[in-house]
Amino acid sequence: MALIRWEPFHELETMRHQMDRLMESFWGRQPLGITEGAWSPACDIIENKDEILVKVEVPGMNEKDLIVNLSGDNLIIKGERKSEKDEKNKDKSIHRIERWYGSFQRVLPLPVSVDASKIKADYKKGVLEVHLPKKPEAKPKEIPITLK
Repeated sequence: MALIRWEPFHELETMRHQMDRLMESFWGRQPLGITEGAWSPACDIIENKDEILVKVEVPGMNEKDLIVNLSGDNLIIKGERKSEKDEKNKDKSIHRIERWYGSFQRVLPLPVSVDASKIKADYKKGVLEVHLPKKPEAKPKEIPITLK
C-alpha cells in the first residue's frame, strides 16, 4: 500500500477553481475584483536630473476625458472610459467584457518639488505623458572639491 501525502492547500485551490467555474457558468467570466467604475490605469514615474515624467496607459480614451491637476506634492489624474453598453448596442448580445470601464482617479505623490507653471501634458497612442520640471532647488547640484 502506497502512502499519499495530504496537501490541504492543494485541495482548497481545487475547490476554488471549481467554484470559479460554477460562477462563470452562471454569470459569465469577469476578471476578479473588476466592476464598472473600479479600475486604475497603469502608470510609470521616471525621474531624471531635470524633470519627473509620468506615463499613464489610457487606451481608447480621448484627451477631453482626462483631467490632470497638481495639488501640493501630488499629481492627480482623473478620467472616465465610457462603456459600449449603450443604446446603439441594445440589439446586440455581448458575450464577454474584459476591458475596464468607468471613472478612475490616480493620486501620485511626487518625489521632489516641481515647477507648476511649466508642467506639460501630451496624449498620443493611448499614453498620457505628464512632464513635471523640477524646481531649481530640487535639482541635484554638483559641489566642486578643492585640494588642500
